[in-house]
Amino acid sequence: MISEPSRHCAVELKALPSRIGQVRRIISAQLRYWHLDPLIDHAALGVTELLTNVHRHAQPDKSCTVEIELLLDRLTVSVHDHDPRLPTVCHADQSATSGRGLAMIAAVSESWGVRPSDDAGKVIWFTLSAPSFTTAALHPLPVYGSTTDGPFASDVMGLVEPAAARTRARSAVVG
Repeated sequence: MISEPSRHCAVELKALPSRIGQVRRIISAQLRYWHLDPLIDHAALGVTELLTNVHRHAQPDKSCTVEIELLLDRLTVSVHDHDPRLPTVCHADQSATSGRGLAMIAAVSESWGVRPSDDAGKVIWFTLSAPSFTTAALHPLPVYGSTTDGPFASDVMGLVEPAAARTRARSAVVG
């Protein structure tokens, strides 16, 4: 039995300026759904910086995948693009208008890194520490193949419910 489930969300897109705001909203909504509201600002900032780098620097195309995954008490945000060139952290001048993206990610995250991907390109990732209460607050994952009807339906305490108290499950949403 998994006591603290993993949560995962992936978005494929072309890293165009018009799409970056949409992805920020998707990530924010997903984190709200997972009850990770305190992480929204840092996750949105980090994904914006990574997508901006893809838009400005990635070759041969701007296609990428943004993934967020909650595993135990750690949120990992990653962006996979098709450019095998690895980024470098710049030390931007105070008057510079760009060049601080990876330094900002390093400042707001617990850890970050880059690795070549198996299918060409690279993955840049960062982690944020999730509040310890979040895994208990997550919506339960549905158990496929189970039913709520039959002689052995049970409530959360493991007690058998009378047939009149049982209701049939109508739908489930995986988070």
